[in-house]
Amino acid sequence: MKMERRSGMDIHSKRWFPYLDRFKCGSESLNSREVIEAVAPVLMEERKERLKRVVRNRSYSVCLVVEGLCDFGNVSATFRSADALGLQSVHVVSCDSSKRYRENRHVSMGAEKWLDIELWNSPKECFKVLKSRGYRIATTHVGMDAVSIYDMDWSRPTAIVVGNENRGISDEALELSDLHCSIPMKGMVDSFNVSVAAGIVMHHAVCDRTMHLGCHGDLNEDESQILLAEFLLRHNNSSISIANEYAKRKAHMLLIPRL
Repeated sequence: MKMERRSGMDIHSKRWFPYLDRFKCGSESLNSREVIEAVAPVLMEERKERLKRVVRNRSYSVCLVVEGLCDFGNVSATFRSADALGLQSVHVVSCDSSKRYRENRHVSMGAEKWLDIELWNSPKECFKVLKSRGYRIATTHVGMDAVSIYDMDWSRPTAIVVGNENRGISDEALELSDLHCSIPMKGMVDSFNVSVAAGIVMHHAVCDRTMHLGCHGDLNEDESQILLAEFLLRHNNSSISIANEYAKRKAHMLLIPRL
């Protein structure tokens, strides 16, 4: 993450957006418009248009939490689905410090590069922060009290939580969540593979939001510009250098006396 991040929820906003309109370049700083002005010219038009299209379809209103997954390939597979469906924020809760998440680009196809990934040590730590950002916590769980994903209101900011491949959601996460949700099963088996389940829930959330709200992407103009600047800075290793050089030229111009 390149643009500066907020430390907490903006009291003037009804939903979470993590970035400030500022990129630090040593002692100097650039706003998103300046970052775009500096970096965009080195990209091909086709690439720039694709980044803009992706930003238009991005949302923080639905995020993904993977809890205690042992197979990093499964984590990467869920990230690939999140990116493809327009979710920007994903979280990894690792209950074993020896099994911290490591990306698997062969599975994710590089989706991690474009997602905001946050790592947590426990469900309590993760859920506390997510609730402070306005999310309700929906754990995927097969139980009598589970609500069908087809009966949920996905216009509300929601964190979708999927659990361990074998044990499912931990007791701690179930207790701390706001609701339990499930995918209605029509066959003899009673569960999906975790990455498949995550993909189904996220896809339904996006479809439901599109049907009721007109679209899934819901960033306003300023947020879209900031996220585009963030993507440009992530684009390749030279983007940061280009922005830093722009900041130096900007600082030098400010020192030149005007006639």
